[in-house]
Amino acid sequence: MPRVAAEKSRTPMNPTPRPSSTRAVAARDWEHRAGELGDRLPTGFEVAVATSAFQIEGAARDGGRGDSVWDAFSQQSGRIRDGSNASVSADHVKNYAEDAALLHDLGVDSYRFSFGWTRLQPDGRGALHRNGLAFYDRLLDALLADGIRSTATLSHWDTPVALRGGWLNRDTAGRFADYAHAVGEAFGDRIDAWITLNEPATVTMNGYALGSHAPGRTLLFDALPSAHHQLLGHGLAVQALRAADVRGRIGLVNCHTPVQPATDRDQDRSYAALYDLLANRLFADPVLLGHYPDPLESFAVELRSVLETDPSDLRTIQQPLDFYGLSYTPPARIAAGATLRKNPEGQPIPTPSWPFHFEPFREHPTTSAGAVNAPEYVAVALAELAVRYPDLPPVYLSLAGGAFADHADARHAVHDPARIDYLAEHLIAAFDATAPEAPAAAIDLAGVAFWSLLDAFEWDAGYTQPTGLVHVDFADDRRTRTPKQSYRWLQHALANR
Repeated sequence: MPRVAAEKSRTPMNPTPRPSSTRAVAARDWEHRAGELGDRLPTGFEVAVATSAFQIEGAARDGGRGDSVWDAFSQQSGRIRDGSNASVSADHVKNYAEDAALLHDLGVDSYRFSFGWTRLQPDGRGALHRNGLAFYDRLLDALLADGIRSTATLSHWDTPVALRGGWLNRDTAGRFADYAHAVGEAFGDRIDAWITLNEPATVTMNGYALGSHAPGRTLLFDALPSAHHQLLGHGLAVQALRAADVRGRIGLVNCHTPVQPATDRDQDRSYAALYDLLANRLFADPVLLGHYPDPLESFAVELRSVLETDPSDLRTIQQPLDFYGLSYTPPARIAAGATLRKNPEGQPIPTPSWPFHFEPFREHPTTSAGAVNAPEYVAVALAELAVRYPDLPPVYLSLAGGAFADHADARHAVHDPARIDYLAEHLIAAFDATAPEAPAAAIDLAGVAFWSLLDAFEWDAGYTQPTGLVHVDFADDRRTRTPKQSYRWLQHALANR
């Protein structure tokens, strides 16, 4: 790769983080922390908790459900850290009534869940399956009975394996639109908000470029058609939902990762700009501005699929949105040079890699999953969003990253103060960032979705990274649920807002 000059951009690559004025201390008592959060929750601000179908539903062979790419991926040796799969997981299909009761007792405004594409449409095409329809009918009726609004994601990474080529195949965008229209007709009278796709950047980067997620392809820059086809599928799905006359609001959820160069060297700055384009702007610009970002000149060959986009596709992608979902992803520090992996004997392992690598944030702690725990970067993400996209619809923040070790006492109560601190600090940082005169004051921050309601199958990490507010005993056939301290914290905060 030739030496390249840094991209010049109106958006600073490394804005100075503004520390939250209420940075928490882990040892503080959770009731006090709940009271602090309750005092900060604005009137009308929507608080939700989230799950996804593949991660919690189980019943993988029940009711005619088909295989998704994640079913196939998790059956391959070495793909999942603990060798597990999601065939049973939290067994939500059997325990949905108990989970609805947990949501009611928690006091959230809304539940963000996803429809299992292969539970409703086993082969990714055709009429919706009656058993899948019956299950989601029961779930929605239970939520309505408890006064809980619903936010439904059409596809949370569970593309049917029967759709050959997945998102590399343009035809999948059309199949997704057909599915969206059918689901909209079936449930459009009971869904309050619709998310077409969740984090298409993660699907492209992890699933098609690097192979750490399903479907396990290692195409690097040749994965970019999967990005375009997902965005085209989003635009077509928005049109399909509106054609089905759904009553709920419509949007999507995109990741945003604050990116900075490891040094001021030209190469580090250029690769940081490239990663910002690949992880952020490639997915947000077409949806919000109607065009792909200008490819960096030095990478024109690698980004050729962006240069060759049909303008009519971009018009389809840029559908008017009722809301925009921001999935905050911890910051990335980028340096030139491919990642070099070694085996236990110190020998290089040939693996696909970008021409850049990630440098650690040694000045910040991390979660047990290795994610940077620096709440002030939420302000950076929101400020970048405000600068780049001045006409944003209301924004809903998705907060994940709460993977921490849980500790059960002699009475089996689960204590997770680190998760409480992580979620509270990040949300309060978002409130500070969007306050009047703050860097992201132009953003209408309308709500938050905490990940996650339940411990679940956490993708390639299997069951090694619990993120739930509710502990699930995966060694128990009944999948016994136990609310954690973080559940009580949020419950208390919502009761006192």
